Formats: sequence, structure tokens, C-alpha cells
Amino acid sequence: MFMSQYNHTMDAKGRLSIPSKFREQLGDEFVITKGMDGCLFVFDNKNWAEFEEKLSALPMGKLETRQYTRFFLAGATQVEVDKQGRILMPTQLRTFAGLEKDVVLVGMGKRIEIWSAERWTAMEEGVDMNAITEAMADLGLIF
Repeated sequence: MFMSQYNHTMDAKGRLSIPSKFREQLGDEFVITKGMDGCLFVFDNKNWAEFEEKLSALPMGKLETRQYTRFFLAGATQVEVDKQGRILMPTQLRTFAGLEKDVVLVGMGKRIEIWSAERWTAMEEGVDMNAITEAMADLGLIF
């Protein structure tokens, strides 16, 4: 399970160090794709394969299904960790997520999210945990 938050800096060539705790679970190769809310999603190969299976089981006759599938699969890229524990972030994904220098990696259970530090801060500041807690209670999630 991926958890915790790490602040890192991406270099001018687009290389990003992956925290060792995450690398232990991800292995030497894994998948990065567009994520929700302007971040990137990172999946180990096992969880990516499970996600792909779920996508392929959706009814392709529905426009929303095709759009949803395109969003994640067209943006997906297999990346490799170099000897220094870094990956080369694809340009299209850096642009999508607004990644320039300061980056936040966040463990989210079965995946990792990669955020620009600015977007992460703005997202955190916009969260009303009281309202969210009430909504989660309505879904049956009670602390």
C-alpha cells in the first residue's frame, strides 16, 4: 500500500527521483498516466493490469466509456527507474500536470499521485474536511 507525502525537485531534463519507499513497491518499471484533478497517477504493473482489465470490461458502446478509456490509456507511459532512482517524466505528462520544478508525490493506497507543488497546495487549501467527512458518513465511511 502506498502512503505518505514526499516533496521532490524535478531537474531541468525532466528527471524526478522516486522515494525509496515507493520504489520498493513499484519495482524498476511502472506506469504513469494522466490523473484526475490535474495530477498524474502512478501504478505498479500489477495494479495497472487490473485497471486495464476493468477498462476493457466497460461497454464501449457508451461515449463516456470511450472517453474515460482514452483519457487514461492515451496518456499512459511505461517508465524505468535509472541507477540513481530517477525516472524521466514524459513531456506530455509534465505539461498536463503543470510540473516544472517542485513536485509532490502522494501515496494513495493502490496508486501514487504526482502533483506540481502549486496545484497540491491550492488543492489542500480548497478542501473542507468537515463537509467531506459528512459526505463520507453518508456513504457509510465512519471514523
